Amino acid sequence: MADVYRPINLFEYEQLASSHLSKMAFDYYCSGAWDEITLRDNRAAFERIKLRPRMLVDVSDRNLSTSILGQHLQLPLLVAPMAFQCLAHPEGELATALAAATAGVGMVLSTMATKSLEEVAAVGYKHNALQWFQLYIHKDRGLTQNLVERAYAAGYQALCLTVDAPILGRRERDARNTFTLPTGLQLANITNISGLNIPQEQGESGLFTYFAEQLNPSVTWADLEWLQSLSPLPLVLKGILRSDDAVRAVEHGAKAIVVSNHGGRQLDGAIASLDALAEIVAAVDGQIEVLVDGGIRRGTDILKALALGAKAVLIGRPALWGLAVAGQIGVSQIISLLEDELSVAMALSGCTSIKDIDPSLVTFKH
Repeated sequence: MADVYRPINLFEYEQLASSHLSKMAFDYYCSGAWDEITLRDNRAAFERIKLRPRMLVDVSDRNLSTSILGQHLQLPLLVAPMAFQCLAHPEGELATALAAATAGVGMVLSTMATKSLEEVAAVGYKHNALQWFQLYIHKDRGLTQNLVERAYAAGYQALCLTVDAPILGRRERDARNTFTLPTGLQLANITNISGLNIPQEQGESGLFTYFAEQLNPSVTWADLEWLQSLSPLPLVLKGILRSDDAVRAVEHGAKAIVVSNHGGRQLDGAIASLDALAEIVAAVDGQIEVLVDGGIRRGTDILKALALGAKAVLIGRPALWGLAVAGQIGVSQIISLLEDELSVAMALSGCTSIKDIDPSLVTFKH
């Protein structure tokens, strides 16, 4: 990137990424459900919260590190599970995994990845990186069991169950573009599983259709026991927006939850993730770790989320913008920008470590 314009923030990366992606790919990544109200509100929620910085604190040395489920992170950040990353760059999830691992942050790999879970795990293993595997409880329990067993064998440290997608939300940009996977891309985690009834004549589009049909609207809390019986991996529930559901997660053995509305891609009109966070943190009362995603674009956003009780945050679309612009280098730059911004925000707020970030730093007053 030495001879080209280098974005200096995540918003500029998004703008530049639009020129590196087809309209179909860009719209697939950035779209939300229906009128995209929740998509916009995820961002607006951070802008509504104001900071109340402390003064005359020695902030000459700052420590941004933390731990999630006992594993060290250089900063409280994970890359969220996102499908079809090879739409953005030929190396796809491998490039993202390398960027995350070398930066000392976590990565959650999507079931709908375009690189296999084994390939991605190998990248993380070399760097002792935090890697979780995201999945669903499918109609075909054999498909879910196959993925869990492979994830455990490959060395993933947790299973991240998406709970807010009993069916797919309606994204009108995708409908307008008639979204299909380009020739040559595949859902690498399920392509070679024997015994699946996939309509081969439709190619990869048939595979995507098969996967969408495997989403199971009948899954309930009772099914978590079966999922946990498949491996010793801790269970993280992603998609919690209510305090009573958070309490149920604790009761059913989850070790962490991600407060999330799926980036505004499922139920339009759902509460912004950040607006749901404090109530959920209070409800679980330290029994499990709470993370949050949705709308994070600045280091100050991370500071606000941590002040409201999150142990860490997940970023989604910004990693894709970095990937589209410059592959692994671009994702690394996205992480570096957030790290630098968080460090500055902590210094200006009178915080020398993550432990210093508490609710007194934020206010909802306008």
